[in-house]
Amino acid sequence: MKQLLIIVEDDKSLNQGLCKALAGENRQVISCQNIQSAREQLALGGAALVLLDINLPDGNGLNFLQELKAASPNLPIIMLTANDTDMDIVEGLEKGADDYITKPFSLSVLRARVNARLRQTADSANDQIHENGKFRFDFDHMHFTVNGIAVELSKTEQKLLRLFVENQGNTLSRSFLVDRIWTDGAEYVDENALSVTVKRLRDKLDAQDHIKTVYGIGYKWSIPNESEN
Repeated sequence: MKQLLIIVEDDKSLNQGLCKALAGENRQVISCQNIQSAREQLALGGAALVLLDINLPDGNGLNFLQELKAASPNLPIIMLTANDTDMDIVEGLEKGADDYITKPFSLSVLRARVNARLRQTADSANDQIHENGKFRFDFDHMHFTVNGIAVELSKTEQKLLRLFVENQGNTLSRSFLVDRIWTDGAEYVDENALSVTVKRLRDKLDAQDHIKTVYGIGYKWSIPNESEN
């Protein structure tokens, strides 16, 4: 599965340079030059990391940072900005940035810090056991319980559940989920297949309050009392 990076930088030449430097065989980089285009791209789901400028033509990157962290607290966000005072850096980190890099910067250092953040995220995602409230999901041994009672899930339902819990709080688009669940090479998947699988998973796990429908986009796995988008 390719890692998806979103770069939000209004300097076109710098943006293009970053895309070229950070792209790779297993990585896709999406270029956005303003907050609106980044918001639209992120709504599709599946982002692994966001590289975000502060001074953007249609808004302040710090405000957008807070918006993203409220909606997707586990999404890594690295600020990349000319705002380089100690106060600027402290403000960025306190508002939720996972890292803060000031311009001018070393491209090799930036690449290393992006890679380190992605490795850290991947290591967390590779934890095979997920426990939260009444749920305990052991993907290594394919053992799933709700309030201590075992629940049998099909392979398709297991794939869907894993995508949900590994992207907790993030909205995942229907197309993203279909592409990653039905990977057997089928050219066409019935649009209703995902809806049916989501309903079955909700019912089996009694997860109506956790598997949220984001109308017009897709679904997300929410923790109790999580604020809605």
